[in-house]
Amino acid sequence: MATIAVIDIAPLRHHDPAGQRRVAAELREACSRIGFFYVSRHGVDQDLMDRTFAEVRRFFHQPLERKTAIAMANSPIYRGYSGFAEEVLDPDLEGDLKESFNIGVERGADDPLVAAGTPLHGPNLWPAALPGFRETMDDYFAAMTDLGMTIAKGLALSLDLPADHFTRTLGNPMSLLRLLHYPPTAQRRSERQLGAGAHTDYGCLTILAQDAIGGLEVRNTDGEWITATPVPGTFVINLGDQMARWTNGRYQSTPHRVYNASNTDRYSIPFFFDPDFHALIECLPTCLAPGETPRYPPILAGQHIIDRYGATYLDYRHPPGGDTVSPPAPS
Repeated sequence: MATIAVIDIAPLRHHDPAGQRRVAAELREACSRIGFFYVSRHGVDQDLMDRTFAEVRRFFHQPLERKTAIAMANSPIYRGYSGFAEEVLDPDLEGDLKESFNIGVERGADDPLVAAGTPLHGPNLWPAALPGFRETMDDYFAAMTDLGMTIAKGLALSLDLPADHFTRTLGNPMSLLRLLHYPPTAQRRSERQLGAGAHTDYGCLTILAQDAIGGLEVRNTDGEWITATPVPGTFVINLGDQMARWTNGRYQSTPHRVYNASNTDRYSIPFFFDPDFHALIECLPTCLAPGETPRYPPILAGQHIIDRYGATYLDYRHPPGGDTVSPPAPS
């Protein structure tokens, strides 16, 4: 329980049945044991990674007034810039010592989901004075979407489901790209402030690119905090609460936090790969033993995200973009 597995997922990208069975077994072990793993041979170009991190640094190095011009307060769908201590991931601590920028799926007013008033869908806010920034983010978003589809295939196989089981729920995913900047922890205003307080992720699957500074810590089932050390050429993957609900708790949605103990700035890029808003999150048939009952009631994927957002952001205590929604009645 003191290590996080590195899984070569190349077989999921090619026709390699034996290799896919091996990957499925490794995913099953990692997801049931700790809910975190690294992926290698993932197919994402290093050049794209380098360009994206360069743009992340360029964005956060802007004057504060340029960042706050596209503040999340100007968006009803949690897009844009959020400043230091505006997010509270651990309610027992002070606001997080980080700033962030949220980018979702770009949807205009004529998009059917936007026209229908679906919460969390709509346009992004983009910086006005960073030529090339949006194009790089669009390229990275597309690459993460492809990688998310690949990992979703592996997770389905690991649960003895058809390979396309989860991808069927990803026709209009609520994916979210976050750019994060953590200053050195020495800048915190008290010992009750971390870079990111202990929390579990809200959705299905998180794909994290982290720089070489480190600081991500994962709590294992023994209650110990272990370090997710940066491994060159890999992404850190963790499961969110929706996957725990889908699997009736067989797969772990694990608490994690960020403590930047270095004397320099840390940057990371999580990509939250989440299902369609109206996807129903309910116990999978392969995760329910005879005589066992589901631990969680069914819920729409979008409503679950809204509930968690409302409890996390200091300035957002009500679901944006519409009223509470409920799962469809059983057919």
